[in-house]
Amino acid sequence: MPLGSILTSRYNSLFTHSDFFMQTLQQQVDDLEAKLSFQELTIEELNQEVIKLNDIIAQQHHQLELVVQKLLSMEPSNIASQSEETPPPHY
Repeated sequence: MPLGSILTSRYNSLFTHSDFFMQTLQQQVDDLEAKLSFQELTIEELNQEVIKLNDIIAQQHHQLELVVQKLLSMEPSNIASQSEETPPPHY
C-alpha cells in the first residue's frame, strides 16, 4: 500500500474517532446543562417555599406575642389556687 494511502487511511480513522469523541463530549455537556437547568428550577421553587414558611412563622410569632400580652394584661383571678384553699372540714 502506498504511503499516501496509509496516511489518508490513518487521518480518516483519527478524524472519525475525533468526531465521535467530540459528539460524546457535546452530549455530556448537553446533559450537564439540562441537569443544571433542572437544579436551578428546583432551587428557585424551594426558595419560594422557604419564603412562604418564613412568612407563616412571622405571623405565628406575632400572634403568640399578642396572646402573651393579653395574658399579661389580664387581672388575676379572684378564685384562690388549690394551695391557698382551706381544707374541707372532716366528718
